[in-house]
Amino acid sequence: MFKNYHIVVFRDQHGVCRKLRLRGWLFAAILILAAMLVAGNVFLVRYFYNYKQMERDVTAKEKQAMEQTTQLLALSEKVKTLEADLTRLRGFDAKLRLMVGLDKEPRDVSPEGAGDKDFEKKYLPLYRQEMLTRKLHEFLGRLRDTASLERARQRELFDALSQEGSLPASMPMSWPVTGWISSPFGERVSPFTGKKELHKGLDISAPIGTPVVAPADGTVTFAGEADDGGFAVTVDHGGGLTTSYSHLRDAEVAAGQTVKRGQLIGHVGDLGQSTGPHLHYETRLGGVPVDPMRYILE
Repeated sequence: MFKNYHIVVFRDQHGVCRKLRLRGWLFAAILILAAMLVAGNVFLVRYFYNYKQMERDVTAKEKQAMEQTTQLLALSEKVKTLEADLTRLRGFDAKLRLMVGLDKEPRDVSPEGAGDKDFEKKYLPLYRQEMLTRKLHEFLGRLRDTASLERARQRELFDALSQEGSLPASMPMSWPVTGWISSPFGERVSPFTGKKELHKGLDISAPIGTPVVAPADGTVTFAGEADDGGFAVTVDHGGGLTTSYSHLRDAEVAAGQTVKRGQLIGHVGDLGQSTGPHLHYETRLGGVPVDPMRYILE
């Protein structure tokens, strides 16, 4: 290790040589350094290969996570739609039960947890799959219980309707005209006097000439010009229930005539005490104005 070693380098055709003298430990150090460089290169190559592999894995996981997030969001939209459909079904059932007298007061049909309108907060917090699974199972359990209850209610309702016979046909359950509600039933400020008043019906805005149809079977008790101008029609549906239609351009029926649901009774006008083309639609029970939305099944 401590001996001297000579390395002689000859240059061809010149007769010149160079001589290097190395000690044994220096020669060993050079060999060790060369071995370390080779080992370091091998390590770096393997590290680079592993890094690339991890990079590909991370990219694949990110893509998978994005796909799962998209699927979860799509699932949340489907469950929200299912909740809305269930609420509409319960509302439909509640209105029918109120009509046939099975319920005395309107039933609350809002879904459980309706105070939290944000579905993602209820069912998709931070998009955690385990939380989604648990919440989804809870929702499906509630849905199963609610569906069982609604089936029992539907059987009770079916029996009541069977006993009533023609009652549903004479109930004003459909819209008399296609339009939008510009003034609902209830207390409002009069656009003519500026004072509070009870608006006794629905104002349904629609273009002049839009057909107005009977929402249920009945007998016309009045058809002609109203006191404030324009035409009006009143239909008796039996059981003390009547509907009336005001601000019509014309009346296509006559007093004493029997009408069926969907039959034309007139057209939307803009006559009389009116702020624009619309139908004033009233529903009275025993002569007392009631909200027409109580009977309309959306």
